[in-house]
Amino acid sequence: MAEIVYPPVIAAARTLFRVLDYRFHMEGTEHVPRTGGAVLVSNHISYLDFIFAGFGALPSKRLVRFMAKQDVFEHRISGPLMRGMHHIPVDRGAGAGSYATALRMLKAGEVVGVFAEATISRSFTVKEIKNGAIRMAQATKVPVIPMALWGSQRIWTKGRSKQLTLRHVPITILVGEPIHPKRGEDVNQHAADLHTRMSELVDRAQRTYPEIPPGVWWQPRHLGGTAPTPEEAAAMDAAEAEARAKRGEEE
Repeated sequence: MAEIVYPPVIAAARTLFRVLDYRFHMEGTEHVPRTGGAVLVSNHISYLDFIFAGFGALPSKRLVRFMAKQDVFEHRISGPLMRGMHHIPVDRGAGAGSYATALRMLKAGEVVGVFAEATISRSFTVKEIKNGAIRMAQATKVPVIPMALWGSQRIWTKGRSKQLTLRHVPITILVGEPIHPKRGEDVNQHAADLHTRMSELVDRAQRTYPEIPPGVWWQPRHLGGTAPTPEEAAAMDAAEAEARAKRGEEE
């Protein structure tokens, strides 16, 4: 497919990273295959994660096609960019179409990016993950590549104001060894394995992060921060979903 939009977007992002002096630490990027299809699965802690997850695939010279909510594609600014980069819109009310598009891209040798937790983790730990990434990999005989991001939550995350001009932020990107789920194997067992691997990567990213001040909002509770616990975060998510459903009924 023609790449008219993606390369200049990457160039602009690189320039912004230099201007803001983001301090990247990346490991395991060689696990992203240089050719052929793959499902890249990252944890989700920030509204900017697709940028940094995609950045982690660039050493292998791969462009990632992310699955993202439909409303991002309907926005007047982000919509044309998302479509131009051939990302995949996901309509949660009719997901079959986006799933079929992802399968088609994987079979064509593309890397498809998935945030398997579905929503941003307020606790900054790995939430329960959906098994769609495993099912896509099984159907197309491609590997699943786990990834951990850390630091991006400091720039823009759920429930916090944007800090888009924040400078000198360390960003950690860790890529794990691929998982090769085969057809007929237990999907849920593979999903559990993926959750374990992602959690280990995230924990390592957190514990080796160059800044670990006590009591900060962007640090998980078990490491001395003040982020919600997983249980508190789940209750907040449930309350938000209930409020959204009520608004929908009223409208």
